[in-house]
Amino acid sequence: MKTITPTLGYWLNKLGLHRGAPRLWLETLRVKSAGLEPGGRFDVVAQPQGIKLVSNSSGRYVVSKKERNGRSTPVIDINNHEALAPLAGQQVVRVIVRPDGIFVLRAASEQAKTERVERLRAKLSSEEGLASASIAHGAGVLSNAAHAGFAAAGIDLDLKVLCEIEETYVEQSLTCNPVSTHTVPLCAPIQELVQDEWLMRQVPKVEVLEMGLPCSGASRAGKAKRGLSMMEDHPEVGHLIYAALALIQKLQPAAIVLENVEDYRSSASAQILRSQLRDMGYQVREHVLRARDFGSLENRVRWAMVATTDGLSAVEAVAAPGQASGAVLGELLDAVDSNAPCWSGMAYLKDKAVRDKAAGKGFAMQLVDEQSTSVPTIRKSYNKGGSTDPFVRHPLDHELMRKFTPAEHARIKGVPQALIAGLTATTAHEVLGQGIAFEPFRALFQELASSFKRLRDEGPVWLGACATSNRLNGAIG
Repeated sequence: MKTITPTLGYWLNKLGLHRGAPRLWLETLRVKSAGLEPGGRFDVVAQPQGIKLVSNSSGRYVVSKKERNGRSTPVIDINNHEALAPLAGQQVVRVIVRPDGIFVLRAASEQAKTERVERLRAKLSSEEGLASASIAHGAGVLSNAAHAGFAAAGIDLDLKVLCEIEETYVEQSLTCNPVSTHTVPLCAPIQELVQDEWLMRQVPKVEVLEMGLPCSGASRAGKAKRGLSMMEDHPEVGHLIYAALALIQKLQPAAIVLENVEDYRSSASAQILRSQLRDMGYQVREHVLRARDFGSLENRVRWAMVATTDGLSAVEAVAAPGQASGAVLGELLDAVDSNAPCWSGMAYLKDKAVRDKAAGKGFAMQLVDEQSTSVPTIRKSYNKGGSTDPFVRHPLDHELMRKFTPAEHARIKGVPQALIAGLTATTAHEVLGQGIAFEPFRALFQELASSFKRLRDEGPVWLGACATSNRLNGAIG
């Protein structure tokens, strides 16, 4: 079993500046573990991600010492452009002391950031398809929008792995979603997946990660139903941000898109995500996407967090064309015979509406017809028939109404109907009702793809800020 040996030491150390040159200063007894004693000599050897200090009796550099409280402490002081060239541009370095030498390397976050950008740039230059992954995949509506947006920008995505707890959704995606053709499905709770060390060793690095973490604890209805004071109180999904971040660390995506209900952005989980992604070298931007701004009759509002690795240009805005002039619901409805059995008086809902009004609850039925220019939001449990759900009014008998068919629901959200082919009405409405309106996210991913193309054509633009340096400034001086 591997263990950390007593001779190992690990520090984060700031690189200073002295007389116009970078300066590495180490003052610690632990360097003796690498054979560097006061008065001894050593050499500096270049490494792929930094330098290595190696004891050598005829080396170029000398270990000095500082006397304090009757004790001599070894001091290493390197103030040289040439020797520290492999660490050029670094504000903080990690120092690893081992018996075979002292390794001075880029901070892990900086090294990972650079690797992500270089990996992405190499694939773009060779016109290789970009690897993607999906967390809380559902039946893959968001994944399909991601592929469509990148394809519109001339870039191919290849979905390598998807995570989804519901087996029915996984099988639907593998069967009917063209983006899942070569995908490895991980069908289990994400909090279980990240504890499987064997599985985590198999997880590939990707360029794009899209995810729609469950919103049961973030939505107002979800909070009210369970009496939650905050989203994180939800016993099943309130803690999933930890598992999502653990998987992000393994996947190392160049860009991340998270979609959720608008209220999610004020949750503790969202703040944890913002801060941790910042410390991982991402730029975070947030957008509220309203489906009507993208031509939809249903004004489904979703919040999107877009994190791009430093070096990529951030997604600052998503162009919205606005509502299509003259668009009416009739263009999206199926041809349903006026005598079809789906028409109903729905007396139980009408009676409930009367009771709700008498109780001052303000709930009311929402009826639409062929001439309607807007449609109330269609929810996950639509097939159960709730008192505030939208229903289609009968064209002749206004006492009758019906539910939207799954195909109509898909058209209203702009989702390719093939993604729900063969599903029961209940499951199809679940897939659609808990997901996205398609066009806003297709447009967002197209904008993200444009950021990728700017990297390919113009090279990286580094902000120069090291999150680790900022976090540790007070701690290490």
